[in-house]
Amino acid sequence: MKKIAVSLVLAASLGLAACSGAEEATTEATETTEATTEAADAAVEGAEAATDAAATEATATDAAATATDAAATATDAAAAAGESAEAAKEAAK
Repeated sequence: MKKIAVSLVLAASLGLAACSGAEEATTEATETTEATTEAADAAVEGAEAATDAAATEATATDAAATATDAAATATDAAAAAGESAEAAKEAAK
């Protein structure tokens, strides 16, 4: 009877050891999956930030082009005003 009891205790111990090993492996796999998910989320956030930065740069480039166009228009208007002033001088003579 004592041998049977010892055998049962040993079998139960081996069964528990096998189950706890599987639980540890599952826990490690879950933690690895969570870490991979976090890394993927960080990569997505980085890509979104890069896209936003590129859009901001494009907007800044468009604003600079508009300012350049406005400066050219102002230069043309100043030249036309100068020509009008000259014409007015000549007409006043």
